Amino acid sequence: MRWPRRTDPYLLELFGQAGRNAARAGVLVRDLITDYPERANLAREVLLCEQEGDRLVHDIIYRLNENGHGRPPFDSADVHAVATALDDIVDYAEQAADSLGLFGVEAPMEQAVALASVLVSASEAVADALSALQRGDQLTPHLLEVHRLESEGDRVTRDGVASLFANGIDPMVVIRWKDIFESLEEAVDACNKVANLLEGISLKRR
Repeated sequence: MRWPRRTDPYLLELFGQAGRNAARAGVLVRDLITDYPERANLAREVLLCEQEGDRLVHDIIYRLNENGHGRPPFDSADVHAVATALDDIVDYAEQAADSLGLFGVEAPMEQAVALASVLVSASEAVADALSALQRGDQLTPHLLEVHRLESEGDRVTRDGVASLFANGIDPMVVIRWKDIFESLEEAVDACNKVANLLEGISLKRR
């Protein structure tokens, strides 16, 4: 007789770590943009978060493929998709942080600070959802908040890009800030992708 494999609890712990890492990256990027260039050193901390995100994704996928740890808490393809989407949050946050120095930004933009703040809230809601998943609690309130914030991020991005073109700013400055806005928006979108995947997982578990 073959006994059913137990669920591997450590995979959910790794997801929790990845969620907290994404939330930390969001806070660092917001603080970096708010006080740039005075706190330009925070870009290094964001890079360390990006490297930690890569490590966590590697650990999740490695554990998923290794025998002897128990079955995954949900479908293997979903485990992989959630892991890579979490990694995307940090990758895009690091891309935005790196662009500030690469483009020689001299002062922050109000709308960029607002969008980075949206990223903080969205990444923290993702981290809360993953903690709830680990505890077996309701995910819905956290996921709805991510969706709301994704819509808010779209609005802030539109306002920010429109202000670039409305104020007669040097075309090179417009291009640089537009790239930064797009990186931040992609990070918020990655939060929303995690929320969509978690919703799908919740539906499959019913």
